[in-house]
Amino acid sequence: MNTAAKPGPRERLLSAAQELTYTQGVGVGVDALLKAAGVARRSLYEHFGGKDGLIAEVLRRSSAEDLDQYRATMASAGDEPRARLLAVVDRLNLIAAAPDFHGCRYLAADLALTEPEHPGHEVTRAYRRSLQGLFADEFVSLGHVHPEFSAQQLMLLVDGLLAAGATRPDLAPAASRELAEHIIDAGAK
Repeated sequence: MNTAAKPGPRERLLSAAQELTYTQGVGVGVDALLKAAGVARRSLYEHFGGKDGLIAEVLRRSSAEDLDQYRATMASAGDEPRARLLAVVDRLNLIAAAPDFHGCRYLAADLALTEPEHPGHEVTRAYRRSLQGLFADEFVSLGHVHPEFSAQQLMLLVDGLLAAGATRPDLAPAASRELAEHIIDAGAK
């Protein structure tokens, strides 16, 4: 006898929204979200207060998962900060080259959510601050002259790499790796 419980409406909504907002964007319709989750409209409002709350929670959940992936990628590269930072760029190049890659979820959300006060924007800003902090910590460990500034530069590279991966799949991964090496090596002591 199978005793595995079917996920509840909240989890089904989150899972469906996480998939559909990535593949179709945050503009995906409420009806499509409800149908994919197999829930009634009432569940959306009970659990998230509406679509805006659902989008913000999906971004929050995705950011936690993605930050864990960054940490895992860096950890698997060993203890040397330069190798850890380059491992991130190498991993992102692989992700961006995948046939099911649809671009950066956070950049896409920020561009699509035109209301400046949408709760999703604070989640994407917090995600970027956390990621930049991970990079800055590595630059500090490297003994970099300008760790915060270099972390900002690497963030720009990451944003560009992910945007280009969705729009220009013909770009060579070597270009982003060489830029990352330049950022890392320019201020190394």
